[in-house]
Amino acid sequence: MNKARLMQGNEAVAEGALAAGVLFYAGYPITPSTEIAEIMAERLPFIGGTFIQMEDEIGSMAAIIGASLTGLKTLTATSGPGFSLKQENLGYAIATEVPCVVVNVQRGGPSTGLPTSPAQADIMQARWGTHGDHPIIVLTPSSVQECYELTVIAFNFAEEFRIPVVLLMDEVIGHLRENVVLAQELTIVNRKKPTVPPGEYIPYENDESMIPAMANIGDGYRYHVTGLTHDEKGLPTGNPEVTKNFLQRLTQKLNPYLDRIQLVEEIQLNDAEVIVVAYGCTARSALEAVHIARNDGLKVGLFRPITIWPFPQKQLAKYADCKYLVVEMNSGQLVGEVERIVGYKTVERLNRMDGVLITPTEILDRIRKAIQNV
Repeated sequence: MNKARLMQGNEAVAEGALAAGVLFYAGYPITPSTEIAEIMAERLPFIGGTFIQMEDEIGSMAAIIGASLTGLKTLTATSGPGFSLKQENLGYAIATEVPCVVVNVQRGGPSTGLPTSPAQADIMQARWGTHGDHPIIVLTPSSVQECYELTVIAFNFAEEFRIPVVLLMDEVIGHLRENVVLAQELTIVNRKKPTVPPGEYIPYENDESMIPAMANIGDGYRYHVTGLTHDEKGLPTGNPEVTKNFLQRLTQKLNPYLDRIQLVEEIQLNDAEVIVVAYGCTARSALEAVHIARNDGLKVGLFRPITIWPFPQKQLAKYADCKYLVVEMNSGQLVGEVERIVGYKTVERLNRMDGVLITPTEILDRIRKAIQNV
């Protein structure tokens, strides 16, 4: 039997990364994610890995892209201001389809903001922070156990789908301490390698899987890597037809796999009249509010998106006839996605952006008001 260990959310992320097979970390210390860098700096040298403290966040992103191209699983961690700096190279990783994981432990903003206080205001930046049409996978944990488990899943998704994956946490979850059970047996996914000789390798081949095989640079497979729009050989092109084919595959490549990617938790939704939508630390308060409401005889449930992007539209749409309360530590970001799916007339919102966690009592008060309006 695996023994539970008391650990911090950031520590659980580091443990999950090591369990997934990470051998390269590049980053720059920033509150409230610094513990991840500290643990990786201590642990990686003992397993033959490499830790580099870079000069800034865009350099950190460049470093993990380069290391991933050589075949390593790579990680970087930051917070809001650093996540902003990463965006240009995050777009490069998306365009070149380089797997890696980026952890963003959110804090209050904008700018330097509230460095030691929680927020959930990077939701839209995680989806659209870099320019152009592009896919992205964003996962968000609500417990320390999930910090460990979702980090492993993030690496599996990155490797399988050749895509950067963002683990979008918040200060509460990053610094929360809970018991965690580290799995002895994990499902670990590694990137698809070419099965043809180097001379026959097509690095961005558009086959039926939509996910090209990825050769390691240094293994004899010479190919071109560029952020410019490129053809199947990786060579830059301005040809409209080639550009269209490339961007169609890039933006649609996750579509066949959405049922596996879009993770949710659904609690007491079968008979719910009001559904609370919450994620991250806010979902913890929401769950307590739902339990109290149920004890009072109110028909309330919780819809918790674990995968924020691609947003689990199909799962939410099943309950389109209900009233919704979207609870977020921002001025209203994911609520727009909920309104798009179920209709804005059925959606209410509860927001705080002062660095103070939304309480179960606040949510319960809004639930009661929503029930009265059903």
